[in-house]
Amino acid sequence: MTSLSNRFLLGAAAAVLAAGTAAAHHGWAWAEAEQVEISGTVDSVTIAPPHPTLRVTADDGKTWQVELGNPNQTRRAGFVEGSASPGNKVRIRGNRSRDAGELRIKAVRVTVEGKPYDIYPDRITD
Repeated sequence: MTSLSNRFLLGAAAAVLAAGTAAAHHGWAWAEAEQVEISGTVDSVTIAPPHPTLRVTADDGKTWQVELGNPNQTRRAGFVEGSASPGNKVRIRGNRSRDAGELRIKAVRVTVEGKPYDIYPDRITD
């Protein structure tokens, strides 16, 4: 094969791997089907692509990575810059990682100081 052919094949393989990683990261396959709730305190808030996140120290002292929807979806839910700040009390309802050792949850509802933000309203099970 020529050098150009090798570069094309390597590029195509990288694109396929990247697409698979993105789908796995942004989809729901990594999360359990059953929803759980955690309560705690916001450590940090990031409102940036690919999706906004919160770091939350739960009442039991464990620190969770909380993933919200993509920026547009999160904004449509009313959760924007300033909706949560470090020190705010929060309750997160969502689907935690299938990997029990990974403290990561995909939030369907975030309640900050009593104000709910339904990130994925169609997915909320009460």
